[in-house]
Amino acid sequence: MRLVLDTNTALSGLIWNGPPCRLIEAAEGGLVSLFSSVALLTELRTVLSREKFARPLARRDVAVAEVFGHYVALVTIVAPALITPTINRDMSDDAVLATALGARADLIVSGDAHLLNLKSFQKIDIVTATTASGLINPGG
Repeated sequence: MRLVLDTNTALSGLIWNGPPCRLIEAAEGGLVSLFSSVALLTELRTVLSREKFARPLARRDVAVAEVFGHYVALVTIVAPALITPTINRDMSDDAVLATALGARADLIVSGDAHLLNLKSFQKIDIVTATTASGLINPGG
């Protein structure tokens, strides 16, 4: 299964336990393939570097560069497709849609209401991390 995680889902999976973490673990185990773009990775690096994440990273005894490098090693970087602007309230969400289309993703995984309210984009379902985790590992 080919997944594109929005920035907040990737961040949650890298820092905390829960469904987003299970998606990262599924990628580590080869159960899913993660895809990203330079734009999404740049946003992730910026967000990971925010002061409010310093303490959670310190508790795990990891540096921003280590967490970011681990994620970069898990993803396949793709060129985003050219799309018509779709989400007017948050144009950065269009980067997620364009990346998913460029990756020929099966799912976009997000907690963002702007994305989730679309339900799908050009036949790519948009789901929460909980839903995606259930699809990958229905029993657990």
